[in-house]
Amino acid sequence: MRPESESGSAPRVTVLGAGSIGCYVGGRLAAAGAEVTFVGRPRVLEELNTYGLRLTDLDGNTAQVEPDAFHTATEPTGDADLVLITVKSAGTATAAAELAGVLAPGTVVLSLQNGIGNDAVIREILPTCVVLPGMVMFNVVHNDQGHFHRGTAGTVDVADDPVLNRFAGVFARSGLGFKRHADLLSIQWAKLLLNLNNPINALSGRPLREELGNRDYRRCLSMAQREALAAMDAARIRPARLTPLPPEVMARLLTAPDGLFRRVAAKVLAIDPVARSSMADDLAAGRATEIPWLCGEIVSLGAMVGIPTPVNQKLIELVSAAENGDRRTWSGSELLAQLESAARDDAANKG
Repeated sequence: MRPESESGSAPRVTVLGAGSIGCYVGGRLAAAGAEVTFVGRPRVLEELNTYGLRLTDLDGNTAQVEPDAFHTATEPTGDADLVLITVKSAGTATAAAELAGVLAPGTVVLSLQNGIGNDAVIREILPTCVVLPGMVMFNVVHNDQGHFHRGTAGTVDVADDPVLNRFAGVFARSGLGFKRHADLLSIQWAKLLLNLNNPINALSGRPLREELGNRDYRRCLSMAQREALAAMDAARIRPARLTPLPPEVMARLLTAPDGLFRRVAAKVLAIDPVARSSMADDLAAGRATEIPWLCGEIVSLGAMVGIPTPVNQKLIELVSAAENGDRRTWSGSELLAQLESAARDDAANKG
């Protein structure tokens, strides 16, 4: 028997963007009793309808959601109490346009996406809906046949609003770790700092834990983060603390020798051996990446406040080259040399 919402029926949840994150989050909600509809590409929907959803995580938990426990559709309909937008940032406006004229006024729409400002794009297109920003703080790997595996720790974090009260119960039962924040923006900027590792991981061709266990790759991430922190400081942006150490300290710790880093930042490496970044998955599948909403956000902020960001700009160029067919696997030393050269050239040009 499905749990009842305040309206007297099971909460109806539409997941717009049935990718790894959307299927995992939506699957957990379906397992908790929500009436979930996945909207996505026919290939993915066929897989879900054939195999159902097998949801696992690095802690050893497993849940099976049979195909008759959810719905699938290639286009969204208006019968939703809650819409989770989980498409890539490049598809935000298109996704919101698909919902325009379909959703009833007052429908709650959560943007569970990377980057800053997706909720503003959605809100402009859906002015009669309650649009809230959010983010998924964990990584999910799609292993085919409906198997979605959470490979890192984390929660679903959202901007707090009273309209979320009606969904609190199903999120609590889902085990997703639903966290509501009065100030989500500082957390979004902090998550962006962590996501600057996505291009490094994608270019490395290695699983996350292996990549982060290599000092040269971590030095690359440190350079990108320190640029970002300088730009944020100039813009008076104060990112939240998401790791055991403050962002500025963690950026310095990344450069420590491997043994010291493992001892001091063991929780950072508490990652499933198979986990990889979503950007690595996108490159492997030949899809456009979210690099403009990650490093691109830092480059834009730097330009606005007069802080140079050559390292993030170089990461954009390398990922863009990979998107356009210039695919190669960068060793830590090779990638570090590229970023250090970009920083030196920028300093020389300004000198």
